[in-house]
Amino acid sequence: MKKGLVMEGGAMRGMFTCGVIDVLMEQNVDFDCAVGVSAGATFGLNYVSKQIGRPLRYNKKYCNDKRYASFGSLIRTGDIYNVPFCYGTMPFELDVWDTDTFYHSHTRFYCVATDIKTGKAVYHLCDNEDATPQGIDIQWVRASASMPVVSRPVEIDGGLYLDGGMSDSIPLEFMEGQGCQRILVIETQPADYVKKPQKYMGVIRHSLRKYPQMCETMAHRHEMYNAQKAYIAKKEAAGEVYVIRPDAPLNIGATEKHPEELQRVYDEGRRIALRELEGLCSYLEG
Repeated sequence: MKKGLVMEGGAMRGMFTCGVIDVLMEQNVDFDCAVGVSAGATFGLNYVSKQIGRPLRYNKKYCNDKRYASFGSLIRTGDIYNVPFCYGTMPFELDVWDTDTFYHSHTRFYCVATDIKTGKAVYHLCDNEDATPQGIDIQWVRASASMPVVSRPVEIDGGLYLDGGMSDSIPLEFMEGQGCQRILVIETQPADYVKKPQKYMGVIRHSLRKYPQMCETMAHRHEMYNAQKAYIAKKEAAGEVYVIRPDAPLNIGATEKHPEELQRVYDEGRRIALRELEGLCSYLEG
């Protein structure tokens, strides 16, 4: 029976996901496919490389480092998360991503980005094995996590891409399409969360005025997101998917600068994962 893992984004709410996947790795809970969106991609790939604690460690260490994320970087480069540091120096020199384990894993890892010309989701299978800062897979992961307005579009093979959460925030249906019969969805918002319309559409339409389809996708994102939450809840009630999510809002900043807050949200992910572990394992064993 094929098993899939779906990881929602949410900037530093992703520390919750980090806590969950560390418990999964410690308990040898295995999946055939995994898909990550935005922070779910940048942090979730560590599940496949089997690096317990890595994203918590580097985020706590570098959250106040101006090389990592700062408004100075946004002004100078157009990216609030500094690209050479975040997708070069840090993962390939300072806290090394284990690409050998990643590319030899049997787990197929996908990341989701949004094509800004069409406003549609694109699903990239990370299997190119070009483990360098210029490698195609790291560029797709970067695109998946490049938040509109505070990030430049990422050019890949002539296309332009931004945050996958704009077009497919919680890709359960994609994972079902991969033939998975047992699926764990890690959400970063509580069950009763309802997304509201984007308040800054005027700024977004100005910033992305050359890409009207992307603007429309963002204008209707709340409708897509709320429909996905409803679909997941329906499947969960029927016992067809298993969901691990926060019990309450995580209340953490998108570019959180306090290591203790990162630790708090990570610990909450661990707590809930351990609470749900027995039920999850029973579900996965079918």
